Amino acid sequence: MKLCLALFLFIIYNLSAQQKPIETIYFEFDKYDLTPLQTEVVTNFIKSIDTAKVESIQIYGYCDDRGTDEYNFRLSNNRANTIQNLLTSAGFNQSKIVILEGKGRIVVRPDTVENLHETRTRNRRVDLIVVKRNSFGKGIYTSFKDNLKVGDKIYLESILFDIGSSVLTSTSKKELDKIAEKLLRQKSIQFEIRGHVCCTPDLYEDGIDKATKERRLSWNRAKTVFNYLSSKKVSKNRMTYQGCGNKYPLGRGDKYDRRVEFLITKI
Repeated sequence: MKLCLALFLFIIYNLSAQQKPIETIYFEFDKYDLTPLQTEVVTNFIKSIDTAKVESIQIYGYCDDRGTDEYNFRLSNNRANTIQNLLTSAGFNQSKIVILEGKGRIVVRPDTVENLHETRTRNRRVDLIVVKRNSFGKGIYTSFKDNLKVGDKIYLESILFDIGSSVLTSTSKKELDKIAEKLLRQKSIQFEIRGHVCCTPDLYEDGIDKATKERRLSWNRAKTVFNYLSSKKVSKNRMTYQGCGNKYPLGRGDKYDRRVEFLITKI
């Protein structure tokens, strides 16, 4: 009885600076429809958040380790769709659901788990993540504004990379050309270029660059931007770069994590 109560507790908490409320909805074995109790969990979650402040929503479905991969991918997708349908019927704008994904089964080794039944029960679930507006944190901007301070970060949606690539797109080059012009006018600004990746298993901290076959994708992205700005006459003495791997997801979808940011280090 205690286990059942624990499984359906209303779970909301914040993840560091990203402020992402999370609700977990657990499903019965081999089911993707909701019981009245499970529906109430989602309904209470919806009531608890201010929809006007929601930037985006992510929905991930999972299954336990029994059954084939194909069947479990289908079941996990059906579970995610069930939650999406409940959200939209409650008035959520579907365009805010940036990720709707069935992850399939969570493989476990029975000989390494103390309580296999409980573990499997917890793996039959959907994680519902809500990212609040302006949740990137204080001092994070989406343009090179005036009056920047040391410690400020600039994140630009125009500077994104293809999956597994550290090659600049034509759109990214156009944006970097504009940045180079501003930096040549504001010669006192020094900064660090930080590269990021998406879609990397938790086992690894960085992605593989398809061109070099090295697991240094975030570093290569940062270095690419460093070299491009240098080619536009921005002094290398003003810039450093580093790879941050998958440590700092924005929570807005995978493509936004294939990015670079600029950290102001000196004015």
